Amino acid sequence: MTHSPAAPRPGGEPRATAARPDRTDGAVRADGAGRTPRPAAPRPGTSYPSAPRPGGAHTLLGSDAGSGALRRALSTAMLADVDRLTDRAVDDIRAHSGTYASDAPVTRDDLWEICRDNLLRALEDFGGLAPTGGDFERAARETGRRRAEQGVPLDTVLQAYRRGGRVLWQVMAEHLRARAGREADSRDVELDMAGGVWETIDRYSVAMADEYRLAQLELQSRRDTRRVALFEALLDGRADDPAVASAAAAALGVPAHDRYVVVVAAQDPAAPPHPAPLLEARGMWSFWRPRSGRYVGIVRLPRRDTPAGRPAAGPRGSADPAARALLDALRELTGATAGISPEFERLSQAGRALRLAEQTLRTLPAGSGEAAVFDDRLAEVLLGTRGDIAERIVTVHLGPVLATGGERAALLTTLRVWLDHGCSAARAAEQLYCHRNTVLNRIGRIAELTGRSSESGEARLGWALALRALPYAGLAPAPEPAAGEYEGDGT
Repeated sequence: MTHSPAAPRPGGEPRATAARPDRTDGAVRADGAGRTPRPAAPRPGTSYPSAPRPGGAHTLLGSDAGSGALRRALSTAMLADVDRLTDRAVDDIRAHSGTYASDAPVTRDDLWEICRDNLLRALEDFGGLAPTGGDFERAARETGRRRAEQGVPLDTVLQAYRRGGRVLWQVMAEHLRARAGREADSRDVELDMAGGVWETIDRYSVAMADEYRLAQLELQSRRDTRRVALFEALLDGRADDPAVASAAAAALGVPAHDRYVVVVAAQDPAAPPHPAPLLEARGMWSFWRPRSGRYVGIVRLPRRDTPAGRPAAGPRGSADPAARALLDALRELTGATAGISPEFERLSQAGRALRLAEQTLRTLPAGSGEAAVFDDRLAEVLLGTRGDIAERIVTVHLGPVLATGGERAALLTTLRVWLDHGCSAARAAEQLYCHRNTVLNRIGRIAELTGRSSESGEARLGWALALRALPYAGLAPAPEPAAGEYEGDGT
């Protein structure tokens, strides 16, 4: 029996039992409907034709009819004092539960009101009396829904039902002991009544728990719907409104200001659809949703420990292990091809970060399983947005090299490795498994063809941009030669 009170009036006077309309705060029914007004319970002192009286006839339990008559008599007598019974049950529940004793989220009035409603229905049900407020289990279902909406644990509510049932049986036993002629069948009567009471309490507990779980599912569905809607609002750039940003942070359960990045991952067949559990294992919170044929997530990075006065390094730098851990997790654990935005501090900036993450993803080969950060793909982002400019860069800086035919693959591969290794012929030769002079000869040949000096910083920049622009100009990058494949062109 776990609903709410309406505390006794000062001086211990029993409450008025007139019907009163249900609350309209939306906490009882998911559809907002109020409860059916409750008929008044019998007042103490009311006489009933079937109630046992001192010195009256003693009904034995030799037949179902006799048992039913005694149940009706007991129920009728206890209904006459249901307010005091409710007070006793409420005091017992609060004495054995810190949740109910704390008055939050269930006040004493709340507990008293619904506890009385449950006791009223249970006594009518037990005694075979006509229900005064609809079906008998309505109060139990209402209890389950209300407590789920208040966030009271189900175990706590079930414990309150057991405590209420215990009080109900104690009071019933007191009535049984006081009746006339009890010596003849006391044990049989008490066993029969106890079994009936606990059968009723069990049935009501099941009805309450079923409704509690149903309400939980409905509440979770509404919370999920709201969370997704606010997540979409962040990505659509609508979080410039502080109220939207604050609501989104609350729904997602993260601060409005922290370390965040947006990740856009291709739906690669081999990649898991929801990277959240994998990232959580690395200490990173994230929230993901499918969007436009991709998975989009907001990832919260752990705090960065950067010495005062020293700028924080990017994802490839040694000073930011959190960003490196994100890259490693995406590459090693998910296998998804993913673009990562620059870090941002306010959730309201997620919309802009999404666009940058999408641009980063577009620079990566489809199905490659590669993950990259926007800041590490700046040249590719710029070149990928303007195919005509990429083509012109290739033509101006490497056009003559592309026209060499048989030399082309060796020259382009050597140029790429030479530039990647700081323009060191010795280091490039180690990478290419050829002689240092071979590297120097090929770089000299490129300089000759393009009319640019290999010592010029401007020439080196142009060659580097042209190599990156090859895919965006409709030309595939040259494959790396096999070891020793081009040894014959001069050493």
